[in-house]
Amino acid sequence: MRLEKCWFCSSTVYPGHGIQFVRNDAKIFRFCRSKCHKNFKMKRNPRKVKWTKAYRRLHGKDMTQDSTFEFERKRNRPERYDRNLAEDVLKAIPKIDKIRVSREEKHHKNRMKGNKAKLLKEAVKELEQGISLVKAPSVLEKDPSLTLPKIKVQVSQQQAEENHPMEE
Repeated sequence: MRLEKCWFCSSTVYPGHGIQFVRNDAKIFRFCRSKCHKNFKMKRNPRKVKWTKAYRRLHGKDMTQDSTFEFERKRNRPERYDRNLAEDVLKAIPKIDKIRVSREEKHHKNRMKGNKAKLLKEAVKELEQGISLVKAPSVLEKDPSLTLPKIKVQVSQQQAEENHPMEE
């Protein structure tokens, strides 16, 4: 069973799935779904479309250089079958997958290193703005240290006349 790669998004195309487009010069393009085919027909560049593998690799979001990718490479030359070699390869596949997963996790952890402090700062800011949603107003009246300091804003007389108060 031959598993092909989608020309646009680089995902796996299983036999009997997807769309195949053959250009006049006999170049074959395989697509995993109609979304990829339509983007190809619109002449979109996969490196500029955010959900594609090419974009993620180009912008440093996925690993690009790793020795474990060498095993996934397509080989067009037929290999002589050797039972012992095939047995060793099947034993090695789980180990290789485990190594690849650990390296991807390490890559992701390095990318997200500075993100934790930023998320914490945003959470604190949002909590300060919406403290009344978290604490009951009666608690805020009893303990004034929980409330934010009131800011007085001076409004000119002319501006106050333009903005009439709402009447109920």
